[in-house]
Amino acid sequence: MDRNLEYIITSEYNDMPLNKYLLRHNYTVSILKKLRSDDSLVLVNGLASFTNKILREGDLVHIKIPENDKENAILPIKLDFGIIYEDEDLIVVNKPYDMPIHPSMNNYENSLANALTYYYKDTDSPFIYRCIDRLDRNTSGLTIVAKNPLSASILNDQMKNRQIRKTYKAIVSGIVENESGTITAPIAREEESCIKRIVDFDKGEQAITHYQVLKYIDKKFTLLSFKLDTGRTHQIRVHMQYIGHPLIGDFLYNPDDDSLDRQALHADSIAFTHPVSGEFLHFEAPLPEDMLGIIE
Repeated sequence: MDRNLEYIITSEYNDMPLNKYLLRHNYTVSILKKLRSDDSLVLVNGLASFTNKILREGDLVHIKIPENDKENAILPIKLDFGIIYEDEDLIVVNKPYDMPIHPSMNNYENSLANALTYYYKDTDSPFIYRCIDRLDRNTSGLTIVAKNPLSASILNDQMKNRQIRKTYKAIVSGIVENESGTITAPIAREEESCIKRIVDFDKGEQAITHYQVLKYIDKKFTLLSFKLDTGRTHQIRVHMQYIGHPLIGDFLYNPDDDSLDRQALHADSIAFTHPVSGEFLHFEAPLPEDMLGIIE
């Protein structure tokens, strides 16, 4: 979506070219290229300006970041999902299970992208789907979607640098005896599968999972909380199978379990720095009903 931003130049940026100032504020080269293509997108003290303009203390800079010209090809489909937070730059969604993050083969009309495209279909500005942190289809919980190129760029950098912190809750098979622990075991793709991952100390990438026992359930299951130092595909699911406590309902890593009709995994909290305001944000989402039905 189009985004309008204003900056008042302080003394530390006096005599600095505008393009350098914007780079200091996390604008990407591609966004600067877009701004250079149309001087009406950049105003300094109300006057159209080029991005190489020299700034003075007290200048008022107005930037309009236009959305991409290409149309959103994702079908708008009305689907249920939860909104935890929304502003001009991002939306934090509580994704239900059985909803893919992105459209794919055989999933053209049931993804979070379809749901958000429908949610924004009546806005004046086009919506381009930019999900920052993906969840597996049958993992429920919190995920961030950026609403403009600037917030997407900054949040993607935070994600790459492990500055977006998430916690998860899961119900696993058996009684995990240690109240807390850390699993350090590299993960690789299983050679005969395009989906399944395995622990592989020769070919795998580093993966570190911290867990904490929250509750024992009928001497059959354990409710755990997780924090990850790495973000490998299926990391929690693979690591828990590796130590002998696979998630209940997990068709890939615990195929004989029918306690739940999906892996019992939920992204229950997320914390990060707002990409524009710099404010620290923290959100939580309670366990969904299917997992509550097991632990209560």
